[in-house]
Amino acid sequence: MTAADSTTKFIFVTGGVTSSLGKGIISASLAKLLQARGYTATIQKLDPYINIDPGTLNPYEHGECYVTEDGAETDLDLGHYERFLNTPTSQANNVTTGRIYQSVIDKERRGDYLGETVQVIPHITDEIKHCIKLLGEDNKYDFVITEIGGTVGDIESLPYVEAIRQLRWELGNRCVVIHLTLVPYLAAAKELKTKPTQHSVKTMQEYGVQPDILVCRTEKPLNESIRSKIALFCNVGSESVIESIDTDSIYKVPLLMREEKLDLQVLKKTKMSANCMPELHSWELFINRLENPVSKTKVALVGKYVELMDAYKSIIESLIHAGTSNECKVELKMVHSEHITPQNISALLGDVNGILVAPGFGERGIEGKIAAIEFARVKRVPFFGICLGMQCATIEFARNVLGMKEAHSIEMDPNTPHPVIDIMENQKKISLMGGTMRLGAYECKLTAQTKASDIYAKEFISERHRHRFEFNNKYLEIFEKNGMIASGFNPGSGLVEIMEVKDHPWFIGVQFHPEYKSTVAAPHPLFRSFIKAAMDFGNNQNQL
Repeated sequence: MTAADSTTKFIFVTGGVTSSLGKGIISASLAKLLQARGYTATIQKLDPYINIDPGTLNPYEHGECYVTEDGAETDLDLGHYERFLNTPTSQANNVTTGRIYQSVIDKERRGDYLGETVQVIPHITDEIKHCIKLLGEDNKYDFVITEIGGTVGDIESLPYVEAIRQLRWELGNRCVVIHLTLVPYLAAAKELKTKPTQHSVKTMQEYGVQPDILVCRTEKPLNESIRSKIALFCNVGSESVIESIDTDSIYKVPLLMREEKLDLQVLKKTKMSANCMPELHSWELFINRLENPVSKTKVALVGKYVELMDAYKSIIESLIHAGTSNECKVELKMVHSEHITPQNISALLGDVNGILVAPGFGERGIEGKIAAIEFARVKRVPFFGICLGMQCATIEFARNVLGMKEAHSIEMDPNTPHPVIDIMENQKKISLMGGTMRLGAYECKLTAQTKASDIYAKEFISERHRHRFEFNNKYLEIFEKNGMIASGFNPGSGLVEIMEVKDHPWFIGVQFHPEYKSTVAAPHPLFRSFIKAAMDFGNNQNQL
């Protein structure tokens, strides 16, 4: 990059017609292509809701809450950003309307505005612009891609679109607006319809923003006639009308966008060099392995939100990464923990080669999770427990191996005589929700000659957390005497991070969330090992 081009460029990705068109995947795919050309890129998500962060949102409302290295509870799209780019995000990569207004109100209360009347313009829009430009400070990145949540026309999105309008004037060719819209196919008429796209762009223009590039989500290919029509009515060149056709894997989207030359259009409009071709050999190898597995294995994901795939997005993607690295197709069986009973557990879990008990909060479905863990332990099925899944594993062991029939977590039963899971001491006086948990990356020291130590092949690791409750170390001695050992501790606090059963082929529970750190380029070692164990279990079963 030449000195003249050494200033950060800002790309805005907006959406029209309907939500869930895939702005996050398009943003991540564009960033991947720019990264593959040697540029540095980061992505941020601006969410229009008034919550401060997604930490207190019901998964049915918003899907998974993703946690960054610095402990920010963020939108699940940040998981896509990290999985595609293999680069950590931070608090600055996710901003909500709640945070914007909170910051402005705090400034007003401090007197920062010197008695001015505080208004949406300029105070709210200035705060939005500040958050957008924050990632571009010191020219750390060549490109900052900003995804605007929701759709154009939503009343909540108006301040964000206005901020983009202002930045267009301030940044000139350092700024590009990509508008993602829908081109629906009407089966009865057997044709694609461009009117939704035209009206969506017209709404943008009414707000003073002319999109530079249109990415058209469609289930049928766009012919040149359709592209020319969209270009004519929306004031863009036909080469800037990009087809985003439905595909069976999000990981194919960067390759599809490369074919459509989305990255070239961005580089052209920002006057950046496009001399080298994007280096995507390892990505193409991943896709080839994904599409051509050598074997397959079936794994059960046991949780209470299994009807909502987005609630376990990072876990599901981590299983895909792990399966691909093992050249294996992972067939996922979603099992609702509330539906598990002693009568049906063999029917629900008898055909799987691995059981993963998902994280979560609250009592609903807890006994089903504990029953699934007992099944895995007794039947010697590979078991992986994450956060609450690990806690349930210790409860099951206390009840069924140690004879503590009323053992429980004080989250579920404050009066249990055997609180094997207790609240952290520094959390006991906290009553407000949101940001009150152990959040973000913490160090863990692995115990030598344990399965966890063998899997990681190192003494110290760092993993991300999101919880308030911990294993009660008062019970550690009796657990270890009876075969469930702690194979990972926080070196500062002594809190247990990993538990495993010694005489089991693969039985590991972790207090942290390894799914947050698995990427296409670096599948998480615990998930890789778990899938390998499931494959081995399946092979052994077939030989019996």
